Amino acid sequence: MAKSTKQVLVEAAAQARRRAVAPYSKFKVGAALLTRDGAIVTGANVESASYGLTCCAERVALFKALTEGHRQFVAVAVVARAAGGPMPCGACRQLLAEYAPAVRVWVADTRNLRRVRTFTVRRLLPAAFVTVP
Repeated sequence: MAKSTKQVLVEAAAQARRRAVAPYSKFKVGAALLTRDGAIVTGANVESASYGLTCCAERVALFKALTEGHRQFVAVAVVARAAGGPMPCGACRQLLAEYAPAVRVWVADTRNLRRVRTFTVRRLLPAAFVTVP
């Protein structure tokens, strides 16, 4: 039986998590962003001793996708060892609202990658700070 798009993206995020650089918190997160043309762009969190410089997996994947020329996105999966799956932080929610407002957000705990919770960006950030051109 073929894997669903959701399962493929969650597994890609789990693979990306292995490349996280989290020497301080040891909290490794992976993300996988699906573009409208079918590409999967991954990212993992990268920590800094200056905590404000740390970058979440979701933002790494989004920045990478944007700088590779992708502009239309379908879904993002975020995976970590966290009960119910890791929720995107406020900064990640804001950037998703700006650059990928229509994506489905799938979160999963690495201990059970088949149990995936689904959100919309609007549900995660109902009053996003965005400008309308």
